Amino acid sequence: MALCAKKAAPKPSLGTLFMAAQWLDLLWPVFLLAGWEQVRVIPERSGVAPFDFIDYPFSHSLLMAVVWSLVFVILYRKFRPYGRGSVWTGAVVLSHWALDAITHRPDLPLYPGSKTLVGLGLWNSLPATLVTEGALFVIGIAIYLRATRPVDRTGRYSFWGLMVFLAGIYAANILGPPPPDDPVVIAGAGLAIWLLIFWGYWIDRHRAAR
Repeated sequence: MALCAKKAAPKPSLGTLFMAAQWLDLLWPVFLLAGWEQVRVIPERSGVAPFDFIDYPFSHSLLMAVVWSLVFVILYRKFRPYGRGSVWTGAVVLSHWALDAITHRPDLPLYPGSKTLVGLGLWNSLPATLVTEGALFVIGIAIYLRATRPVDRTGRYSFWGLMVFLAGIYAANILGPPPPDDPVVIAGAGLAIWLLIFWGYWIDRHRAAR
């Protein structure tokens, strides 16, 4: 979604769009370490993700996703007074919940305290997950390449380097062993997403809108 949004709103940096796309997952490790949300790993669980998201209403409920989208819009407008950019970054934040609702098992609450849990369970099927997420990844790359051009060699190789890195991490998550059932380790891996955001800012300095 971050790659696609660059076409609709060319001014926000790719790093900012990555941040928007992962905003809920950047909050989640913090809430996990604080003890406000809970997760456990079930290694024998079939499908793609071995996680049992026991409780994460503050980062991943629909109501809070809307709230965090508005927070992101306000922060963006404060530092970058670009209305179109703020609307699209907010939409990218909210798209995270919409895509989670497709991939997750029914574990997404509508609001903190909600007994209704949402999730279509795409991750229950490995083949369906690979086809769907792989197609979205390729489409995102294609749209981004049509929306931007490299201004130097760094702009070309830094982008493709990140795409190869993302594909490698994805393959490792699919094929590798499940992580240890330790909230600190899981949260640490979640916070490593910041590396991708900084990488996105670096790429954007070496690419221009078409």
